[in-house]
Amino acid sequence: MATFMDLNIMNCTDVKKLQSIIEMAAHLGYSSVAINHVAAFEKKKMEIGKPLCPADLFPSPPIVQGKSTPIKILTRLTIIASDPSHYNSLRSTSTLTRPYDIVAVYPKTEKLFHAACTSIDVDVICINVTEKAPFFFRRPPISAAIERGIFFELIYTPAIKDSTLRRYTISNALNLMQTCKGKNIIISSGAERPLELRSPYDVATLGLLFGLSEGSAKAALSINCRSALLHGETRKTAFGITYTMKKPQIVEDERSAEEPVSKKAKKE
Repeated sequence: MATFMDLNIMNCTDVKKLQSIIEMAAHLGYSSVAINHVAAFEKKKMEIGKPLCPADLFPSPPIVQGKSTPIKILTRLTIIASDPSHYNSLRSTSTLTRPYDIVAVYPKTEKLFHAACTSIDVDVICINVTEKAPFFFRRPPISAAIERGIFFELIYTPAIKDSTLRRYTISNALNLMQTCKGKNIIISSGAERPLELRSPYDVATLGLLFGLSEGSAKAALSINCRSALLHGETRKTAFGITYTMKKPQIVEDERSAEEPVSKKAKKE
């Protein structure tokens, strides 16, 4: 049985509303959700706060529908970048972003999108779905992002809110699929209210409208989400940890005791 995840539940100051969204996600069958804290640049500076502690939301998280385990609550940071001057700032924020399980960037210009794909240390790149894409998706940067293990995120809530937003969402998604061929895609809700959530199987069906195959649509809610989390763990541990063990030295008496009798006789 697939393990479904929603890696984009919007953070809000209303704790009860946030609890209701997570309870709804568990009821719909999501095994993990990520609370998304959004940070934007103001006057070329960006304030990144500490992630929300899941224990502050629930002393005991709700049980996932159809399973006996509680829902897992993760933390995510999404950085909105709209100016070329933000590039250097993004490269120097690794120490501030380390507490988060997932780090995403929402690039609003082609130059920043190219940088996110090729050099900025993030796990997820957000695709604009609420307006016509301001630039074309080119194969070289997208291929570089896939090679680096970075995922592209499509959110589905705009597509269920308004017919115009639905048209933009499907159009931008199809343009992306023509370039990435359905690879490294995750689909999230971006939900701000419980009623905006849909079941994983409904979202997978919506993924078909985005140009994904049936298998790729399910992977966008399960396997690819786990891979994005693994990429986040690797980013936090500086590309992994290597364990070394010093070989014990054999003392002279032990070495002598281990030698064959014939060899001892020659020495004597």
